[in-house]
Amino acid sequence: MRRIALSALAVALLSPAAAAETFRFTAIPDEDQARLVERFSKVADYLEERLGVEVEYVPVKSYSAAVTAFRNDQVQLAWFGGLSGVQARRLVPGSQALAQGSEDDAFVSYFIAHESTGLERADELPDEIEGMSLTFGSRTSTSGRLMPEHFLRQRFDDTPPEDLFSRVGYSGDHSRTIALVEAGTYDIGAVNYTVWEAAVEDGRVDTDKVDVIWATPPYPDYNWTLRGDADERFGEGFSDEVQAAFLEMDNPALLATFPREAFIPADNDLYAPVEEVAEALGLLR
Repeated sequence: MRRIALSALAVALLSPAAAAETFRFTAIPDEDQARLVERFSKVADYLEERLGVEVEYVPVKSYSAAVTAFRNDQVQLAWFGGLSGVQARRLVPGSQALAQGSEDDAFVSYFIAHESTGLERADELPDEIEGMSLTFGSRTSTSGRLMPEHFLRQRFDDTPPEDLFSRVGYSGDHSRTIALVEAGTYDIGAVNYTVWEAAVEDGRVDTDKVDVIWATPPYPDYNWTLRGDADERFGEGFSDEVQAAFLEMDNPALLATFPREAFIPADNDLYAPVEEVAEALGLLR
């Protein structure tokens, strides 16, 4: 197993020459950290074999930290959500979205509710959610905040969540959102559908206590984004090699950790709808 950087700070202390010798990547912390380390350690091993360079996964503690690490060249590649990818590419001109999961061009969020609410799955969010409590995931999560808020505003005449619900929280990640709603700390939560379905499949959620009440319309989401100076630092054609490594990833066990069936080509233009929504909600500066 490849080395895992203990923190972004450790990378910051490396000299430029040392940094150039190792290809580093990170990922938004959308799940429990232990699960992320397990997944991306395997990705580091795979990339090292494919690319012929030393590869290191750098864990971060927040979505904003992932964007900052990318901006500061502490990592050269990142597994971003739709919004964090847009933010990172704005900060590092020339950076490109290379690949997305086959599911990511039509991603959805689930709204889940505690059984005490009496809410059941429906074709639209019911009027009864007004006055209940809601938790999003991270403040800059595409599937845990941005798009759920967008669809909430569509449904309720552009009413801000803070005016629609009695209490609005931000759990920090999807696993935590599920746990908070299951415990009854919040009535409703907005989550990434793949995290929810994996948790159900693994028996990590009690669907007698919490279940899905609505699925959003589809939107583009997760992506692998590479800094624009990668070819200059790691050799001509390196960007193409990185993209090919993801597009040709065919290990079912590795893909299942995301979970994705495969990776497909992506480009920056695919995320224009996410950028437009983020602009409208004032989440881009």
